Amino acid sequence: MARSRFSRRAFTGGAALAALTPAGLATANTAEASTVRPASAARPMAAGETRLITMYIEELPDGQLGYGLKPGEASVPGPLLEMYEGDTLHIEVVNTLDVDASLHVHGVDYEIDSDGTHMTDSVVAPGKKRLYTWKSHAPGKRADGTYMPGSAGYWHYHDHAVGTHHGTGGVQKGLYGGLIVRRKGDPVPDRQFTCVFNDMTINNRTGKPGDDTPNFTAKQGERCEFLVITHGEFYHTFHVHGHRWADNRTGLLTGPDDPSAVVDNKICGPGDSFGFQVVAGEHVGPGEWMYHCHVQSHADMGMAGLFVVTDEDGNVPGGGGGHDSGGGGGHDH
Repeated sequence: MARSRFSRRAFTGGAALAALTPAGLATANTAEASTVRPASAARPMAAGETRLITMYIEELPDGQLGYGLKPGEASVPGPLLEMYEGDTLHIEVVNTLDVDASLHVHGVDYEIDSDGTHMTDSVVAPGKKRLYTWKSHAPGKRADGTYMPGSAGYWHYHDHAVGTHHGTGGVQKGLYGGLIVRRKGDPVPDRQFTCVFNDMTINNRTGKPGDDTPNFTAKQGERCEFLVITHGEFYHTFHVHGHRWADNRTGLLTGPDDPSAVVDNKICGPGDSFGFQVVAGEHVGPGEWMYHCHVQSHADMGMAGLFVVTDEDGNVPGGGGGHDSGGGGGHDH
């Protein structure tokens, strides 16, 4: 791969990092690869916190690339990160590849040296590390009286350097992950699932024999949160059987008069993301509920999986039962 013609100012640790570590900063816990919500993969205990985590960019045994919170634990998608409005997250990115790589984020605030692009001299050179800083803010009024939206939403991060100056090779190989920014008082889910449509794959898996798309598993009555992201060249639609959500920031209605449309199918184009919460099996019971891209040819080519809702004993009436999560981006306490 061609190296950048731009110069680099890579963060290499030392005094700059030491200045961050003493007060109020902590390394995130690594989540297990299941579907139960983590205690704190990157989620603060209270709004307004400042934290430092380390992320590693690594090549996986199958040749794909991933982000991870510990050496040897990179995954596709990368770890699901969380903030509350008002939080600041410092991320020390360690690049173990032999080419430039980076971390670019959607939806939150950052200064130009945390942009994660060649054009802003903010990529990570091979074998080096760099500090990226993400900030978030609550909604409010500007001085001119106009209303400023907050940072809360379902966002994502990805590489912007591998393969081309736009990170096409990195995204194709799996360098992406989810970011959720919550508002104080938002309901917190029991389980979380990250679903990335990337060209004709789900989480870079084709759906062909031996390369199954992920299944997402929950018990009936658990509150489940889906984060849906699209990369690549195509528009997709995310549809899940037996469940529906409000087409707004949280996926939840605020009351009986909330005008938000209730949907079970949503278009998502390259670079887009959205999320929602549902109660597993609410009004429909346990079962192997299909999720898929509703572009018919895309579903026919393998873009489909299962949202497996079990009974209290972990069984699926009329189904195979005992399905695992398939590495579908969920996380463990």
